[in-house]
Amino acid sequence: MLNRLFISSLTALLCVTIASAQDHSVEVIENAAEAEGVSDEITKLISDRGYRVKRGSSRTVCEIWLCKELAVDASFKPSVERLYPFQEGQLIGLLHFSRRGSDFRDQSISSGWYTLRFGLQPIDGNHEGTSPTRDFLLLVDAEQDDLPENWKPDDLNEASAEAAGATHPGMLCLQRPGDGTEMTLTHDEANDWWILHVIAKGVDEGASKQIPIDLVVVGHAAE
Repeated sequence: MLNRLFISSLTALLCVTIASAQDHSVEVIENAAEAEGVSDEITKLISDRGYRVKRGSSRTVCEIWLCKELAVDASFKPSVERLYPFQEGQLIGLLHFSRRGSDFRDQSISSGWYTLRFGLQPIDGNHEGTSPTRDFLLLVDAEQDDLPENWKPDDLNEASAEAAGATHPGMLCLQRPGDGTEMTLTHDEANDWWILHVIAKGVDEGASKQIPIDLVVVGHAAE
């Protein structure tokens, strides 16, 4: 009897673990974003191919479209301080929440359309230990963003905080880029993060190169 109970409990635990690990998925969106309130200046820079992150079989967590091309610095070398060859305030893509979502700080984010711009977490005591990286994508209300050019960091932080309805910017955490050229969604069990891995097109002085991007799309920092 005890053996049966042990086996039943172990089986149930395994089923729960497998279900949890398979709880999220990603699929390609083979059309341009049908975005409301996004300026023509921004829209023309966004790819016609996006990514839909889902929970379970039907619930959409978020949808993301990257820019057709991302300007990069060919001389950039990743370090502990910087992982990605982007400039602060640079437009990276577009995000859509069809229902209320949340960011890496577990701040509640209203449904709607947001531009994603590259930002760096400040090096100060207020942010120590909140993330293993400094590289983030900051959310800005798309209706308030019609500039293809890079935003100044202070302006970006202020606009992103306003979009989150908080004193802190709304943000998604970038991770060290993984290998592989295929789109994947992996589960970091230690942090309970779901990390989207995609390949973007980088351009430096007319020469193109593949830029892997790994982004935490579900999960938040342990604070």
